[in-house]
Amino acid sequence: MKEHYYLDNAATSWPKPEPVYTTMDKFFRSYGVNPGRGDHEMAVEAENMVSETRRMLAAFFNFGGDPNRVVFTQNATDSLNIGLYGLLNEGDHVVTTRLEHNSVLRPLNHLQRDHGVDVTFVARDAQGYVDPEDIGRAITPKTKVVVVNHASNVLGSVQDLEAIGKFSRETGSVFVVDTCQSAGVLPIDMDDLGIDVLTFTGHKGLLGPMGIGGMIVAEGIEVRPARVGGTGVDSVSPFHPDAYPYHLEAGTVSVPGIAGLNAAQKWFAELGRQLLGSAAGNVSHTQACRAALGHVHAVERAHTERLESAFRDLEGVTVYGPNGARYRVATLSMNIDAMPADQVGAMLDADYHVCVRTGVHCAPLAHKDENTVDKKGTVRFSPGYFTDDEDIDQAIAGVTELVTG
Repeated sequence: MKEHYYLDNAATSWPKPEPVYTTMDKFFRSYGVNPGRGDHEMAVEAENMVSETRRMLAAFFNFGGDPNRVVFTQNATDSLNIGLYGLLNEGDHVVTTRLEHNSVLRPLNHLQRDHGVDVTFVARDAQGYVDPEDIGRAITPKTKVVVVNHASNVLGSVQDLEAIGKFSRETGSVFVVDTCQSAGVLPIDMDDLGIDVLTFTGHKGLLGPMGIGGMIVAEGIEVRPARVGGTGVDSVSPFHPDAYPYHLEAGTVSVPGIAGLNAAQKWFAELGRQLLGSAAGNVSHTQACRAALGHVHAVERAHTERLESAFRDLEGVTVYGPNGARYRVATLSMNIDAMPADQVGAMLDADYHVCVRTGVHCAPLAHKDENTVDKKGTVRFSPGYFTDDEDIDQAIAGVTELVTG
């Protein structure tokens, strides 16, 4: 019996690939100094690693612009705050959805209340999909930003970024995408999808550590910096630099966190090359990672399909979101009759050592639309790439026993 059966990867992926742990430790011990702040070998080595990680992430998301426009932040919430506050002004209009995480909802609510920004929240269907036509109809001549999450952290539904991006491009609005639940699981082609600002976090599907995230800002899109101060470049200037990445990076970046992302990117590429076998040849980082993502998604979806099939067969269990083969990520929310979600989660943990997430998952509008707020949200199962059949068996057994008594 395992000590923990971890099914909370939508919150944070665990465990990480072994190279993430070893690389962070080794790099921090050897070169854990300020990158670019000195001419000595240690500072140069740190800067080279940071720059390499920018290049790999640009390729991972198929961003053809300057890799220096890959900006490191604390996390996706930090990125979304920088992006939304740095793009919007009084009188601007924003289109978003009722599926958003509070990392989008709260900045927009504050901008609406405190800074005169107008916000339209577009509804979704019963399975968690937004009709891109509804986004298009919501856009007005004053719409400055369209912001959506790629995949719902409650329902697992994946939005049609291609169609939404087309409406955004045609109207000249800035297309901002939250990839927290999809980066590292689904291929995201920033250039082809017309994404202007892509935000990501390191600690979920990207298989990196906590405390590191980022954003990629397309050429021609300028975001006002949220913070100004030290950069290590042009220090005699009284004002913060306009050049990227310094324009949106103030102070020392998380070198250990970036080292973890660096190792995770190389792990994805190596997995992809192993899967491609003799066909790998000299494939690019982008191509190798795309092969890995297809495999990762298939593994995670197989786990979700087992959970969904078992739960839908249990009387008294309600499963929310996509039903069947619709495009989704491996996030599954459910409830058991009138049992509060937190009670179910506590019992699964105490009696079966199954780790799940309960509550409203920082997505209050999604839960209001599902009428689950009074149930204290839902019980969310989110298997990851390192989940195995034993984890799924234990989760199914635990829920079955709770239902049948």
